[in-house]
Amino acid sequence: MTVLNSLLAVLIVLISLIYWYIKRSFSYWSSRGVPHNKPTIPHGSMKGLGKTVSFVHFTQNYYMKFRGTSKLCGLYFFTRPIALLLDLDLIKTILVKEFAKFSDRSFYYNDKDDPLSGHLVALDGVKWKNVRQKLTSTFSSSKMKYMFPTITAVGDRLTNYLNETIKESSELEMKNILARFTMDVIGTCAFGIECDTLKDIDNDFYRMGRMAIQKPRHNQRIAFLLNDFKRLARFLRIKTIRDDVTAFFMGVTISTIDYREKNNIQRNDFMDLLIKLKNEDSQGDFTKGLTVNQIAAQSFLFFVAGYETSSTTMLFALYELALNQEVQSKLRREIQNALKKHGNFSYEMMMDIPYLDQTIQETLRKYPPFTTLRRMAQNDFKVPGTNIVIEKGVSVVVPVYAIQRDPELFPEPEKFSPERFTPEQVKNRHPMAWLAFGEGPRNCIALRFGMMQTRIGLITLLTKFEFSPCEKTLIPMVFSSSPIVLSPKDGLYLAIKPITTE
Repeated sequence: MTVLNSLLAVLIVLISLIYWYIKRSFSYWSSRGVPHNKPTIPHGSMKGLGKTVSFVHFTQNYYMKFRGTSKLCGLYFFTRPIALLLDLDLIKTILVKEFAKFSDRSFYYNDKDDPLSGHLVALDGVKWKNVRQKLTSTFSSSKMKYMFPTITAVGDRLTNYLNETIKESSELEMKNILARFTMDVIGTCAFGIECDTLKDIDNDFYRMGRMAIQKPRHNQRIAFLLNDFKRLARFLRIKTIRDDVTAFFMGVTISTIDYREKNNIQRNDFMDLLIKLKNEDSQGDFTKGLTVNQIAAQSFLFFVAGYETSSTTMLFALYELALNQEVQSKLRREIQNALKKHGNFSYEMMMDIPYLDQTIQETLRKYPPFTTLRRMAQNDFKVPGTNIVIEKGVSVVVPVYAIQRDPELFPEPEKFSPERFTPEQVKNRHPMAWLAFGEGPRNCIALRFGMMQTRIGLITLLTKFEFSPCEKTLIPMVFSSSPIVLSPKDGLYLAIKPITTE
């Protein structure tokens, strides 16, 4: 009985300590005068996230509730505090002016046991800085020109595929088709391999690429925990990339490098530059070249992130053009005028269609592929004009989707209007009102490539086909619960009609 009483006493003390810890943790934002919703045990602010509430609408709800009341509001991931930024000037300060104090994204990676996880998005500190500097030249305008013919050739295959497919049905699920187009493009540019997923949907590139996005090793909550407990996770040698995905992309990278070096093959693509960096003899030192593992990680990032973001951007653009026929007609006229002016489909012609860029920018406003940006404070940071201090180690989140749908920044935010992005309109808006590619030194390094791929895809499609809604078209739009890239739930059907020329 005495033993039982002792155990009961220990249990009561333990429960009391846990209760005290949680209660103390949940007073973090209130003690600092930061507005927030009352947290619940044990989820904090995250109850229902990913189940009854999508991550997109979760951050949007907080933003709309607290904007104008403070420069930031507070969230809790379980007991861990997170700052959601609400003020555009503060966002500019953190992303650009005071970048050094918020230089890391605080994503978990384990490049020792899980080499593909050591890519540019996740790397931090000196590792990130050195790799970023080396890769920047890969995405210069001159490199884009070299890759242009490769992408247009894949565009021609897309046209042929659609011409054959619409003979059987004029209503097609476009999400899958466009994903295969961008996968073929990036597979060629990143690895020099003709994936041809438009013909062979069962090939390994398509299967592994989709698996990496749609069936990650860990669910959303585990991924958040790994981000917050990185040292412990690395000590436990926890991986984030599936073993079969790692084996495939490591194998492809090694075989591609060996083949090119043995046969002295140069293709003016992404892999070429990485091989040149490898031959600077890095020996694992990020200040010199790149190891094979590091090359594989950057190629994996380029492949997986690039195909999904560009394909969904094209998809949402076609969706809005189908619903807004007058915009589709105007854009098609602008493309046709540019073709007449330049005589053929060239890099210069592609860059000479302002209304196309406006259409893509408006698409990215309504449907940013990544709905939030994340940074972590490297030091204590006092929010200008307030007494609030963002403490070292606290993550800050920029709600991109919510900002770009703010009616005070973009009147009638649900309306699709490329005219929002005329030079005059852009000049009159706050520079942080549109963050589809991020901002500051950690913005999207491949934005030129992403824009080129999207431009080529839309030009190819709109010169050959007309798009309109059908009975299966998702109206209104419903998003997938996937936390990685914004995409429609259960695909997206459109009616497609070939354009006949006399």
